[in-house]
Amino acid sequence: MLNPIDVAAVIRDGGAIGRFPDEIHEGVAWWMGAGLVVVTRADRIVVAHDGHPTSSRFHERFCRGAVNARHFGCAVVDLLVTDESGLMRARQEFGAVPGALITTTGDGVETVRISLYDGGGHPLGEESGVAAIRDMIAEDRVPIPVNEQARGRVERYRSSAAGGGAAE
Repeated sequence: MLNPIDVAAVIRDGGAIGRFPDEIHEGVAWWMGAGLVVVTRADRIVVAHDGHPTSSRFHERFCRGAVNARHFGCAVVDLLVTDESGLMRARQEFGAVPGALITTTGDGVETVRISLYDGGGHPLGEESGVAAIRDMIAEDRVPIPVNEQARGRVERYRSSAAGGGAAE
């Protein structure tokens, strides 16, 4: 692991959470994106952030990790900035797919949270994937693509109010 973290302290409670940059860094977002795709075996996920500049940096890395997860060729529907209710609505539009929301709180000391959701819209639990992601990271077994054809893609989201809730 190039930039180690305390996986037990950071990868928990339905995703990852930690003080930036002391406990969590942008590479964690890459690992979480790839891990979510692998543990849910998803060919499509939706991803958003809260608009905070730090969240935006983590969001970009999360998307890159998700499209590079083994052989899944995952389509990442990028909602850009929204809240949890917007993420849940978009998840349903795409057939109850997994999702992730990245948020940052705090002045001076920032805390970044990467919340992961399963296909049912529930926070990803220990048994439904968080433990497996934590183990992949701890054992430095973060999934990478097997070849260029296995790589996924990021699609920009168009809201249903703007023309049908499709990804471009």
